Amino acid sequence: MGKVIAVAQQKGGAGKTMLASQLAVALAEGARVAALDIDPQGSLTIWGKLRAHSPKAAQALTLATISGWRLASEVEKLKASHDYVLIDTPPVIDSDARRAIRGADLVLIPLNPAPPDLWAAEGTLKLAAEEKRRTALIFNRAPAASRLRKRLEAEIAARGLILLDTALANRAGYANAFADGLGVTEAGPSTQAADEIRAVVAALKAEIHS
Repeated sequence: MGKVIAVAQQKGGAGKTMLASQLAVALAEGARVAALDIDPQGSLTIWGKLRAHSPKAAQALTLATISGWRLASEVEKLKASHDYVLIDTPPVIDSDARRAIRGADLVLIPLNPAPPDLWAAEGTLKLAAEEKRRTALIFNRAPAASRLRKRLEAEIAARGLILLDTALANRAGYANAFADGLGVTEAGPSTQAADEIRAVVAALKAEIHS
């Protein structure tokens, strides 16, 4: 059975959909991957439509859009035929978000390295704890080093929360690839962004299979 990763964060602008799409493509280098869009905004679905017409889309992905009571059965179906299922959740704590988190092996919470993003993650962390699901945080649009980032790293560690060692920097390559329905590993396989997302995938695999 495949592993389910719910990408969740209450705060808009944390890069949730971009992260889900980039991870899906990078994970698909050697694995069967499905990406499930349950966010009413439908950004991942639009990305998938762009992808369907791109000759550079090298990795095969299963893309689906669903919500409501059918979500749990769809996740189980995708788990049976894929190695990884990524769920792009809505930026609110609602019944669909709860269903996604309940069915996840890991809840991945992206946040910019700033206090408001960590504060906004509290609702997702609380819901994951209620559902007895593992969580991991990942910094997005992160500077290589800053006093504020180090402060947040210390606060996260003090609380016993897991923060992935590899963060995503603020690179135009992610947005450019997303706009074309691609992952950075397809749009620029030898770029820093591609190396970075592959490092995140390695850290994510180590966490989810530990």
